[in-house]
Amino acid sequence: MPTEVTALSTDSVLGGKLTLRQMMSGHRVGHDALLLAAFAPADRRMAVDLGTGVGSAGLAFLARVPDARATLVEIDPTLAALAAGNVALNGFETRAQVVTADVATLGRPAGPDMPGKGAADLVLTNPPFNADARHRTSPDEARARAHMADADLLAQWVRAADRCLGAKGVLCLIHRPDALADILAALAKGFGAVEILPVHPRPDRPAVRLLVRAVKGRRTPPVLLPGLVLASADGAPTPEAEAVLRHAGALR
Repeated sequence: MPTEVTALSTDSVLGGKLTLRQMMSGHRVGHDALLLAAFAPADRRMAVDLGTGVGSAGLAFLARVPDARATLVEIDPTLAALAAGNVALNGFETRAQVVTADVATLGRPAGPDMPGKGAADLVLTNPPFNADARHRTSPDEARARAHMADADLLAQWVRAADRCLGAKGVLCLIHRPDALADILAALAKGFGAVEILPVHPRPDRPAVRLLVRAVKGRRTPPVLLPGLVLASADGAPTPEAEAVLRHAGALR
């Protein structure tokens, strides 16, 4: 069912380089989408943002790479409409289009015309994780069900990315650290040269997110990159985080 429209806010991110209209309740744009966009290589020219929501990751990438284009894919028509509004709000009408579709249909005969099969050189995705199911009654069973659902959904989205990407195309995703085994398993069927960047809230805290970058058709073993720390021990943003989240810098 479409998301119910609630009151909207207009928010500036990336130090004012991007403006997003979004609902005031429910899921709101956070660090994940901006980190994902920053992890994408700047030499890509045709991006697809799977599960774009209000367009945050794809539009953040366009704000950083001015000669790139993007197709923003969202299954929820309410969110897709907000994404289309954000395309116009930021003056990206000639560089971005929004497609309302199920990720699973992309690149298939019965799927939408855009994005075309093999037409992209970059796919961005923040796959949904079913965290709520981990806290039901009978925790062991709930955890197992949630894990299987998450792993299957992740694999489905990676397969969709594979269909969208041309040879040597790059997939960038962000996920929970406890999904690492599932991520590597999903990527093993079509991707290699995997780079993994842990994101830590503070220097003494475990990673809360993994940024993952992989190349279609490659077979090079995975590498673990130095982690990104978002805040110092006293809670102040680190210079590295500020460079990415406020100044639209790149994560290498």
